[in-house]
Amino acid sequence: MDSMKGQGGIQMLLTAEQEAQQIISSAKNLKITRLKKAKEEAEKDVATYRSHLESEYQKSIAETGGASGANVQRLEEETGAKIQNLKESASKVSEDITGMLIKHVTTVKV
Repeated sequence: MDSMKGQGGIQMLLTAEQEAQQIISSAKNLKITRLKKAKEEAEKDVATYRSHLESEYQKSIAETGGASGANVQRLEEETGAKIQNLKESASKVSEDITGMLIKHVTTVKV
């Protein structure tokens, strides 16, 4: 009888071990499924964010692309005005500078 009780106890332990393995296996599968789902959702969020950033970047390029032509024209106008100011300043002082140079060249120091 004792051997029957021992056999029954062993059988109960084996059954309990198999049930525990099934519970662990189903928990692992559930965890893997949840991780895959979380990964898919994260990839979807990343793709959405990336497309949002790309559209903002394209919009920024479009806005500054049109403005760069206006900037070039503005800079050309400013440069032209500065060149004209320099020419006017040079013409005002050129006679004085020419006279000063002639004076220094022709003056003999003894």
